[in-house]
Amino acid sequence: MDCSICTSMPAILRPPRNTICLTCYEGARSVISFINKLESAQGSAEKKANLLSFCDTLENVSKWVHDRKDASEELNEKIKFLSGFVVAFRDQIHTDIQLHPGDNGPPIPAHRALLAIRSEIFNNMLDSDGCKAPPNDAVTLPELNHEELESLLEFLYNGDLHEEKMNKHVYSLFLAADKYGISYLQKLCERHMLKSLSTANALDVLEVADICSCLTLKENALDFIVKNMHDIVFSAKYDAFALKNPHLCVQISRASLMDAKRNSVS
Repeated sequence: MDCSICTSMPAILRPPRNTICLTCYEGARSVISFINKLESAQGSAEKKANLLSFCDTLENVSKWVHDRKDASEELNEKIKFLSGFVVAFRDQIHTDIQLHPGDNGPPIPAHRALLAIRSEIFNNMLDSDGCKAPPNDAVTLPELNHEELESLLEFLYNGDLHEEKMNKHVYSLFLAADKYGISYLQKLCERHMLKSLSTANALDVLEVADICSCLTLKENALDFIVKNMHDIVFSAKYDAFALKNPHLCVQISRASLMDAKRNSVS
């Protein structure tokens, strides 16, 4: 049954009946009760003033809720309008370039203009003499496999990425964001790695942070490793990490010694 108060149906289309839902009924009862209290407060000027002040506050809250609802609807309209980029990518509408992954997987069609807007590096690549016209020519991103390239493009078109894909490809996307100057993606990946830092991935985070010269991420990873030194350093993963990154092992040792020294002083 449609409520004559909170229904979204236009007034001209509503049926000729005065029915309200339980929520609106309880709200009406509360308003009537409040008015009765206001009328019975004649003997106390202070009490009446407090009730009037509350009434003004209630009116302001109602206006704020209405404004927030309008802003939310406007934001949803903007999101729907901008989602046309995602449709163009998904349905391959007027694509004019093929992006090849480094694992010899199938190329992915994209749009030059969007790539150039999202990344100054892409813009320079596409504007160079070797990459100007003809349409449908190709560019290879050798550091990404097909799944990683697909996730990168999904982010460039959509401005977001599903949690599952971010978990799976965060390191390769972080490296690609650093290489191609996609700062927003780099910040999202950094926040994701900081949020999900654990003994299982701390060495990976430290490695990519070092490659990309991301000082904040590197310091957090080092600090976490020092605090969980036994679980990380005596793992099988650390042996392979040490062979590949001896300079980082030195930094871990130094950070551990400095931490032990601070603790002994305190």
